[in-house]
Amino acid sequence: MEIILSVIGSLILVICVLVSVAFLTLLERKVLGYIQIRKGPNKVGLMGIPQPFCDAIKLFTKEQTYPLLSNYISYYFSPIFSLFLSLVAWLCIPLFVKLFSFNLGLLFFLCCTSLGVYTVMVAGWSSNSNYALLGGLRAVAQTISYEVSMALVLLSFVFLIGSYNILDFFYYQKSIWFLVILFPISLVWFCICLAETNRTPFDFAEGESELVSGFNIEYSSGGFALIFMAEYASILFMSMLFCVIFLGCDLFNVMFYVKLTFISFMFIWARGTLPRFRYDKLMYLAWKSFLPFSLNFLLFIIGFKLLLVCYMWLMKNSKVNSKVDFYLMFSKHMLVQAH
Repeated sequence: MEIILSVIGSLILVICVLVSVAFLTLLERKVLGYIQIRKGPNKVGLMGIPQPFCDAIKLFTKEQTYPLLSNYISYYFSPIFSLFLSLVAWLCIPLFVKLFSFNLGLLFFLCCTSLGVYTVMVAGWSSNSNYALLGGLRAVAQTISYEVSMALVLLSFVFLIGSYNILDFFYYQKSIWFLVILFPISLVWFCICLAETNRTPFDFAEGESELVSGFNIEYSSGGFALIFMAEYASILFMSMLFCVIFLGCDLFNVMFYVKLTFISFMFIWARGTLPRFRYDKLMYLAWKSFLPFSLNFLLFIIGFKLLLVCYMWLMKNSKVNSKVDFYLMFSKHMLVQAH
């Protein structure tokens, strides 16, 4: 019975994510419209609300075309696997699915995001187009660059909370958010999220000004729709992960979804206001700014935990009567070790 309920919960989760993706596309078109001082979609139904569903019907009823000399199987299944991986990543946040509330949620998330770039690379390679191939190669180089910093930031939080379980972040933020005490690292994480979801200013895999449309240039109808459903599902997931890590709140609290909506709005806001970054500058940013910052943050967290463990051990053994005595003893010990 528990397995049946878990399967039903998984289906409900997938349906909710896909409906949210539809309305996120509508929100993006509305926000970009107002940023550009014009109206967004407002002709279909009430205030243009049914517009995403009309777009989906139009795309999925169009004829699927295949490029000459393309790798048919890889070309056809890449968008499907891309959407599949984007939806599977949601299982590490147990909204309706208690069966998948395992203790290695962060590791599962890293595996899903690392596999996601293979679908982009294979889609570009199998299209038999130079522009698509360049987009796929850019996506691979970009992923290698920023995922090192992403893993280091997540490892720092694993040291901080002592767990890989995503739900444990809520217990450590009941008094104060990590956003308040770790604001610089939250900015780095948001930039990594932009790069992870191929959004402006890091959308090099589909740079229209350079690669026409990038890795998805040969896709039309259903394949095109699946690629962008995967992208917007990733935006929602990364927004939710940002809220879990830095803006702790109960998953079933209305305020959590208000925060989620605001972070998703920031993704759209970045697209409407920032120009595309230069490709070599992204590499410099990832390797010369984000990586040293992430390493320093990791060392800071490890040092903080060691200091905390030493303090607790000394207090437990009743050799220290106050924090001042502890700091004096700790400083004396460090000086002895240095000499």
